[in-house]
Amino acid sequence: MNIGIIGIGGIGGYFGGKLTRLIELDPAVKVYFIARGPHLEEIRKNGLVLDSDEGEFICRPTYATDNFSELPVLDLCLVCVKSYDLDNAMILLGDKVSSQTMILPLLNGVDIYERIRKRISKGVVFPACVYIGTHIEKPGKVTQRGGTRAIHFGNDPEKKDFNHDIFKLFEKAGINYVWYDNPYPEIWNKFLMIAPFGLVTANYNKSFGEILSSGELSRHVENIMKEIVGIAKVKGIELSENIIAETFEKAKNFPPETRTSFQRDFENMAKSDERDLFGGSILRMGEELGIATVATRNIYDSIQKKKHF
Repeated sequence: MNIGIIGIGGIGGYFGGKLTRLIELDPAVKVYFIARGPHLEEIRKNGLVLDSDEGEFICRPTYATDNFSELPVLDLCLVCVKSYDLDNAMILLGDKVSSQTMILPLLNGVDIYERIRKRISKGVVFPACVYIGTHIEKPGKVTQRGGTRAIHFGNDPEKKDFNHDIFKLFEKAGINYVWYDNPYPEIWNKFLMIAPFGLVTANYNKSFGEILSSGELSRHVENIMKEIVGIAKVKGIELSENIIAETFEKAKNFPPETRTSFQRDFENMAKSDERDLFGGSILRMGEELGIATVATRNIYDSIQKKKHF
């Protein structure tokens, strides 16, 4: 079995690192990393250091490269790039996908399945989300702290038949997962947390604790949440009646000093960020469905003025 991990950042490094354990258990399993720059060079020289809540491990893939053409046709592919790299990555991945390839995208966002299907029609694509705190500590090292470390995924809306060996692979590799016949409510539950808090923390440069302790900033978050809930209802996504209050309660479980990943990327003027994933997608869906998204527009426009690409 050929397993590809596309993007060895925090998420790809954690789950890809765990999947390298399968190489020792079964010589027929081969794990390929797509990485780049100094991170790739360190992995090639010394393996990937995975420092997690479960301990520290050296993870050695079968092969690590920055060249998609060096990959074989894949049986399982974890897509772990940032959203702004997704389209190009799928173009490059195209001829490495067969009708039997299982694609598991571990990106934030509610439209990732549709974006992948615009580029790749073959294989099975599992809509998914993941709950984990992880990042690249330095080249060649990924650190994970917190979260359930679980992949939540479910049926491809277009193709229900797939190789159920994916469950056995995850169990052998010690990867936590939750399977749904319909994964979209869980994906939207996560989006309802990360998009409003991401946009507001980035725009105002405030931590979770500072947002929650400010009535004004909390209202900005709540108003964006209401717009997302309105879009979800029109799309037929079944969310809890108390989902906004429940999401604020979840936010209180984070350390007060927590800063969102979008906020950290936004602070780096030379780095791309996921504003389109969070704000742009809400605005597009709102326009398409005839739902007002004034709160999102106000924050998104402010972000656009503060940082230009």
